[in-house]
Amino acid sequence: MLRGFILGIIVGILIVVAAGYYYFASGMAPAAVADPLMPFERKMAHMALDARIEKQQAGTSPVSVDEPNLLAGANIYTQNCAVCHGLPNHPVDLFTMMFPLPTQLFKGGGVTDDPVSESFWKVQNGIRLSGMPAFKDKLNPTQLWQVSLLVAHANELPASVKNVLVPNPAAVSIQP
Repeated sequence: MLRGFILGIIVGILIVVAAGYYYFASGMAPAAVADPLMPFERKMAHMALDARIEKQQAGTSPVSVDEPNLLAGANIYTQNCAVCHGLPNHPVDLFTMMFPLPTQLFKGGGVTDDPVSESFWKVQNGIRLSGMPAFKDKLNPTQLWQVSLLVAHANELPASVKNVLVPNPAAVSIQP
């Protein structure tokens, strides 16, 4: 009786593993950007990301939230981040062509409700299978913190920082 029960559990597990393998190997799993999400895909991805960020906490920023650091962060952002994450009042053309959709950091709440250390971790390490690259080999730790502070305080930036992100169009002269 017990032997049959254990054998049933083992066979059941093997069937589930085989079905999962078949689902992916046969091309039934969604792989295109326009495909719908797999069951529990969003939940599993967020759970794994949140656990990893918690495990590798970045700590508190050694960089102060002041105008020079926010200006430096704005320059870094325009060069490295704006193409996917947008600028204030300027939508991104690539936005609808990506999966998952990149967070528009200057639209709505962006990531202003996330701890700065979470944004730092994401900028430093990237996010697997999302298109978000890791910048730890391109930017130094100070620059990583500066851009993280910028996006964390995107809803309360001084005018000088906003001007770096979106220069005044009236100030640009058009030469014939």
